[in-house]
Amino acid sequence: MDVDAPDDGPPLETIDPLFSVYDTRVDGEELVYYGDPMVAPELLMRRLWPEFRDAGYEAQLTMRHGEYVIVAKPRNDGIDGIPWTNIVLFAATVLSTLFAGAQWYYIDPISNPLEMRHAWPFTVAILGVLGVHEMGHYVMSRYHGVDASLPYFLPVPTLIGTMGAVISIKSRMPDRKALFDIGVAGPLAGLIATILVTIVGLHLDPVTAPQELVDDPNAISISLGYPPLLELLAAAFDQPLYRDDPTTVVNPVVIGGWVGMFVTFLNMIPVGQLDGGHILRAMTREYQETIASLVPGVLFALAGYLYYVADYSGHSVFVWFFWGLFAAYLAHVGPARPVNDERLGTGRVVLGLVTFGLGVLCFMPVPIEIVG
Repeated sequence: MDVDAPDDGPPLETIDPLFSVYDTRVDGEELVYYGDPMVAPELLMRRLWPEFRDAGYEAQLTMRHGEYVIVAKPRNDGIDGIPWTNIVLFAATVLSTLFAGAQWYYIDPISNPLEMRHAWPFTVAILGVLGVHEMGHYVMSRYHGVDASLPYFLPVPTLIGTMGAVISIKSRMPDRKALFDIGVAGPLAGLIATILVTIVGLHLDPVTAPQELVDDPNAISISLGYPPLLELLAAAFDQPLYRDDPTTVVNPVVIGGWVGMFVTFLNMIPVGQLDGGHILRAMTREYQETIASLVPGVLFALAGYLYYVADYSGHSVFVWFFWGLFAAYLAHVGPARPVNDERLGTGRVVLGLVTFGLGVLCFMPVPIEIVG
């Protein structure tokens, strides 16, 4: 049967040996090919995906009304127009982190809203470590020709004013090298920024709670747990983290470094499409899913230990219980699956092991305690 090929897209003679096309359509910018697979679907897309990619399309095999269909969407190789959503969310996160940061400086942002501006070092520290982390992913995505959005910052009224930042990856990973590079770039770039922010913060003056707050019996006390990496940096630069006066605490910029380390550890949990999941999937292929299935149990066990043995309660226990549930969901969804599943080289495997080691240095069993 003669079939008219779309003007764009790969020629039909490259498709037909693998996918016998009996109809084609153009739906807006999408190219739609109806046909019958001549090989297994996974092998089919592994061979045809590069052909569509070279023609400027992202292809996916699916089913429509009981028929096999290849749907090809144009690849996005750049930013289209002004990313207003990213800009608005970033501006909102600047405000939310200023609000949260003011309280770390013992400034009341409600009665003195203009005084929030003095919390700008905290905001720069938080947004810096989060932004550099996500830009590591973004830059490496572009390097490998993977369609990805600019970072979306998430303004949320928490103790740090944000739930972090994310990028949206809109196309398949071409191979395990791309999956590994994109996964590892965020934690490594973010850790470099985190270390720099922490060093700066350790050299800034500590802050002291005002006397009226110290004397208030209803005041809330917040205590952060310090990960080994933060302890090592403090020791290396001979800057104290703990002081004899409990009303005097580290400069809030150090908290920006603390956030960077905590975010790094959470992202390195090897489940689903977290950074650790990407890296481990690239390193171990199908064994990643076996390892990921064990992770929720480990996190639940940690929460149980803190509650029943170490006699902690509240936020510290909830953090790991929540992440146990989240990890179970991510493990169920599964990891990203690259088109070309060839093995990684030794150099990347070693780098992956080093990155997991750095993630362990960012772990703290009791991230935060809130009393009062």
